[in-house]
Amino acid sequence: MAKYNLKINGKARQVDVDPSTPVLWVLRDSLNMVGTKFGCGMAQCGACTVHLDGNAVRSCVLPVSAIGKQEITTIEGLSANGDHPVQKAWLEHDVAQCGYCQSGQIMSAAALLKSNPKPTDDDIDAAMSGNICRCGTYLRIKEAIKTASKV
Repeated sequence: MAKYNLKINGKARQVDVDPSTPVLWVLRDSLNMVGTKFGCGMAQCGACTVHLDGNAVRSCVLPVSAIGKQEITTIEGLSANGDHPVQKAWLEHDVAQCGYCQSGQIMSAAALLKSNPKPTDDDIDAAMSGNICRCGTYLRIKEAIKTASKV
């Protein structure tokens, strides 16, 4: 076990965990932040996506020991009131069905728009290709990202 001082959603947090513990489990089990979901455990589905210094990363395979001084942003920290442009567009386009993948989808879309505020369809496809939606709402996801890019 080792102590880690993490900056999560703008707040300093300390955890005492095994260095190899994936960030996903630090968030969910140690800090009771359950918005980030477990999907596959192999960084293949995108359900566990968080931001690390603004970049979308898969938290299920990222050991806490690799974080250092980088800031983690989870779905809980994307906006205080659920009013991030991507979240608002998600509601406008009624994207969610079962909702399980949505936190990862939203975090990937938000990272895309931060780095590329006016993405093309190809840009959206490339950025979102690692996120699986078992309900198949891909067209609504793309439309929501386009709407959010107009804000």
